[in-house]
Amino acid sequence: MTFTSWLTPDIDGTKGHIQTDAVSPWRVIMVGETAQDILASRIVLNLNEPCKIEDTSWIKPMKYVGVWWEMIAGMRDWSYTWDFPSIHIGKTDYTKAKPHGRHGATTENVKKYIDFAAKYGFDGVLVEGWNIGWEDWFGNEKDFVYDFVTPYPDFDVEGIHDYAKSKGVKMIMHHETSGAIRNYERWLDTAYQFMNKYEYPAVKSGYVGNILPIGEHHYSQFMNNHYQYCIEKAAKYHIMVNAHEAVRPTGICRTWPNLIGNESAQGTEYQAFGGSAPNHTTMLPFTRLIGGPMDYTPGIFENDIHKLNPNSHSWCNTTLCNQLSLYVTLYSPLQMAADLPDNYERFLDAFQFIVDVPVEWDEPYYLEAEPYEYVTIARKQKDVDAWFVGSTNGYDPRTALIDLSFLPAGKKYTATIYADAKNAHYKTNPQAYTITKKTVTSKTRLKLFTAAGGGCAIKIEPKN
Repeated sequence: MTFTSWLTPDIDGTKGHIQTDAVSPWRVIMVGETAQDILASRIVLNLNEPCKIEDTSWIKPMKYVGVWWEMIAGMRDWSYTWDFPSIHIGKTDYTKAKPHGRHGATTENVKKYIDFAAKYGFDGVLVEGWNIGWEDWFGNEKDFVYDFVTPYPDFDVEGIHDYAKSKGVKMIMHHETSGAIRNYERWLDTAYQFMNKYEYPAVKSGYVGNILPIGEHHYSQFMNNHYQYCIEKAAKYHIMVNAHEAVRPTGICRTWPNLIGNESAQGTEYQAFGGSAPNHTTMLPFTRLIGGPMDYTPGIFENDIHKLNPNSHSWCNTTLCNQLSLYVTLYSPLQMAADLPDNYERFLDAFQFIVDVPVEWDEPYYLEAEPYEYVTIARKQKDVDAWFVGSTNGYDPRTALIDLSFLPAGKKYTATIYADAKNAHYKTNPQAYTITKKTVTSKTRLKLFTAAGGGCAIKIEPKN
């Protein structure tokens, strides 16, 4: 029973460089009577140092939509042109380039998302593929053409900023580094200043591909230092960070709460790459989320990726109600409604839960859980007399037992229940759901069917 730490070495095989008087990182073994005890523990968070940011008023949770899923699904492209020749910053004449019509980050398309966000009360809009360099990166040439400030000709930075501001919507920046770390660090101050100028409060950074310098890896000491450098640099510019493909966090958001989210595990995009296991999201709360909030990018209502991209045969292994439940079971103060606006407008009654669910919470209540099988969590909306419940299920259909004893005694509430229909199944009937309303109290015990790969979601508010 020997516990061994496996550290990622650098190109020379060295696992770490330390100076004298250093303190080694802590290790934790968590033990509980029930699975809920593990979920409720804050030991990992509290082993980190207290907050080092004196004024945190600029760190604000956000719910957002974005130009993202249509590229992930293969409907559109990140790059502006097909087969564009290798480019060099300052030398390429984009006036001679011919757009292929599949570019996603166009001014016209982005404005549609801004309109959608404004209509349904979302805080922000993420746009990927807005800046030059994608055509070179997907050619695997890695000429490091990203400069993080130069837009493609069909992306009007000024116009989009003004349009979003007129609608009360914030734009969320995207920085894909392609793993070229030194290039990103050289541009970091300039990129963050660009964000300040155009009032981007948060950045989603990406690290797709092999890390450069050659020989470094996503989990090496070099990369851990890089992620920390970006967080601290961003704090100086009052920028929130949501890093994808980054090292799995270990509670550092207590010290640097501008790290508002991370992917750092298999997120929703894998549903479009062939499909994640139906019970994948019943394990994440016990693993990835122990270290901090996850930007899982939930909310996919259309399972058949082939409908979006004729060349794809991927399938999202989840029911629609399972997707709703993730807004409660997978905690993040930065939550995305990841699907296309058109798909949400096909199911507006179910989409209402995503519109209503908050991103700021008071107390959580861990009602029932078993790793790889099911997780049921309730959360109280911050400073509001309202609760939201999510139950995420794995492979086997079951009845979720939801004890509402966390509600204040002696008060009546209305529960709006979004549940799998009896014939729902992640593979054969994922969009089958029911929506019912019921008067509940602290004495209520709900029994709700959850399908294979399914779930349920509940909004509880005071009864009028």
